[in-house]
Amino acid sequence: MAVLVAYASKHGSTAEIAEAIAAELRERGLDADCLEAAEAGDVGAYDAVVLGSAVYMKRWQGDARHFLRRHSKELSGLPFWVFSSGPTGDPAEDDAAWEEPKRTIAKAEKLGARDHVVFGGRISPESGRMAKAMAENTPEEFRDRRDWAEIRSWAAGIAAELAG
Repeated sequence: MAVLVAYASKHGSTAEIAEAIAAELRERGLDADCLEAAEAGDVGAYDAVVLGSAVYMKRWQGDARHFLRRHSKELSGLPFWVFSSGPTGDPAEDDAAWEEPKRTIAKAEKLGARDHVVFGGRISPESGRMAKAMAENTPEEFRDRRDWAEIRSWAAGIAAELAG
């Protein structure tokens, strides 16, 4: 079974999450391609799709939103899942309104998305002045909130669902 894992990443953290999802799907016997959403072509060549995006200012990246809009007809006929990444900093201070782009996720759910999950993100001080300032104001233990076991477990659940 062929699965497309498409993503939109601003500084690479979401790309790494997408690669981990694709690797877990492959480990479970699926043929998984991991591509930037802007580079992904014919969705019809796949049996299932996982689409993810970094979230900034309550919005998915434009390439992921465009992918969802451009391929809405195909996605409505395929099993597909969506993920968002982005929260960093102290988890006690998380604001769900900033983590989940409600309109985009509502559109995905209307098309039949089977699940949406929010994974923690990573602040990389090397990603520019804004990221450096954020990193300096974020305790080190909260700069990378990606939970690799959670990510692999979610991907394993997708593989199990596709297996039937």
